[in-house]
Amino acid sequence: MTEKTLKEIYRPRHDEASRQAFVGALKGYLNGPLEARLAKRYEDAVKPGYAKAHGRAPKDRLEGTEAFRGDHLFQLWGSSVFTSQDLMWETVGETCDRLLPEFEARREALARREPLGRLELKEDFVPPDPIRQVEIHRQPGGYFGQPGDASLRRGMDYMGTGELYRAAKGLSEGDEVGDPGMGNYLLGALRRRFAKPDPASLLDMGCGVGVHTIAYKQAFPKAEVWGVDLSGPFLQFAHVWAEDKGLAINYRQANANETGFADGQFDLIVSHIMFHETWHDILPGIMAEAHRLLAPGGIFLNGDTPYQPNRLSITKQVTNHWQVVNNGEPFWTGYADTDMRQALIDGGFDAEHVFAEYDPLGSGEYHIFGGVKT
Repeated sequence: MTEKTLKEIYRPRHDEASRQAFVGALKGYLNGPLEARLAKRYEDAVKPGYAKAHGRAPKDRLEGTEAFRGDHLFQLWGSSVFTSQDLMWETVGETCDRLLPEFEARREALARREPLGRLELKEDFVPPDPIRQVEIHRQPGGYFGQPGDASLRRGMDYMGTGELYRAAKGLSEGDEVGDPGMGNYLLGALRRRFAKPDPASLLDMGCGVGVHTIAYKQAFPKAEVWGVDLSGPFLQFAHVWAEDKGLAINYRQANANETGFADGQFDLIVSHIMFHETWHDILPGIMAEAHRLLAPGGIFLNGDTPYQPNRLSITKQVTNHWQVVNNGEPFWTGYADTDMRQALIDGGFDAEHVFAEYDPLGSGEYHIFGGVKT
């Protein structure tokens, strides 16, 4: 009898899927139509009221937040978003609680084979503050759990929320659990900028649960592929997920600004949403580390949220700021306020070989930035 793969094991039951679909639809409404109503409320009432009191309209997210503070629609939006986040972790958690024994059994079966890739964890590794103290996305227990946590549960939770969002947007025929869609999107961004990239070595910085690292290995099967992340539990999941797919991917627990790899070891370094999920103070160190790790001619490519204030309305700045303060996105602001092009130059990249641009994504856009080591 053929052993089930992890993508076959992860199947919400009917009632679980229904509850998750409700949460996905709720989030879609709050982040879409209800935010649109907030934008109209701002133009019709909030901005004129603030201008009457102060002689001008709000100039930034802080003044905009003050203007919105007593507005009942804004309060409804905030309380509903907060509740929807709780419901997301609760509903996904039901599925993960039920399936955890099967995932662990699959891990045990894989462990009886010669591993294809390496998993390098540090027993004495302590994630640095302040990220260690934060439950990013308000994930229960955060990304790290207790010292020595080797369960697959935290990785399952994180991947499961991705599945909830994908289902809410409508899965396409042939979509698989853990489909590395954004990894493939970044590969498209790479190929739009560089003709036929063919790296012999690749590093996924801030790889999380390794879902998107899969896309890079599949795109460059001959390359030596590494993923690095702070979270031991996430890397445990990433390793099992890659082994289950028969892919030789290596994972290392380390800080992105001090990875321990050799100078010039990689031809390509990528990251997805790493910069808005890490604290601003180490951003210069990450840029310098990426430059150090690249071989001459090597490429650094990053994709992240397009939430720079100069591209957003005051209402969107206010709702983003609310997420920073209340909903597990404490590092968003530092990233959004940073000139990433200048940060790359400050990290050692030549000014003529860096880019910070916006690529289309659905009906919106995505911030794509990076550089080439000369």
